Amino acid sequence: MPDDIASTPSPTPVRRRTLGSLVAEKIRRDLLTGRFPPGSQLNEAELAESLGVSRGPVRETLARLVHEGLLLSQPHRGVFVPLLTEDDILDVFYAREALEAAAFRRVITSQKSSGLLTSLDETVDGIARAAGRGDWAEVGDLDLRFHSLVIEAAGSPRLSRMFATVISETRLCLNLLTDVDPARRDLLDEHRELARLVAGDDVDAALGALEKHFEEATVTLRERLRATHP
Repeated sequence: MPDDIASTPSPTPVRRRTLGSLVAEKIRRDLLTGRFPPGSQLNEAELAESLGVSRGPVRETLARLVHEGLLLSQPHRGVFVPLLTEDDILDVFYAREALEAAAFRRVITSQKSSGLLTSLDETVDGIARAAGRGDWAEVGDLDLRFHSLVIEAAGSPRLSRMFATVISETRLCLNLLTDVDPARRDLLDEHRELARLVAGDDVDAALGALEKHFEEATVTLRERLRATHP
């Protein structure tokens, strides 16, 4: 056997996506993009029929989302999209601030990659473009991308796992602002300032700006909640 053939490494097996994972991805995406309004019931049989699958993978997905806090199971009634309260919004951002403060502190005090700083600046530029055309759903997506980049840069798998759940709940909060001008004209400036602070070395200033950023976010969401659910 020729040497070049003998030394050729075996190809890495391609991991096929299971039906269950595809079903889970579809239901999660629909939930987080607001297809299922707050308070609506998710019917296992109807979901299975609409997706053309058996009820098994749908049941598993709903149970997982209940465990993550993204759905609410009510005994003898079924599974529902939670109706967020002001306390829920405050708690989500309280948890986010705790996680992100740890990430910002580590990133700022460590060797920062130019790739991170470039990605943050590009994300802020994207926010500016989306806000300019009134695409508030895109603004929300890019807002979360900005914060996710800092979390990932902290290099803590456990922090990232905790953040994944909280950021999903944040998306439920942001569904309150779907197709609505969030009336936060300073949102772009806040992200530019956070990007500048991540590139620097003043941890206290960065944490102060992060705290203010979340305070403004909770005010906007609480006002929107009161307007839609008086």
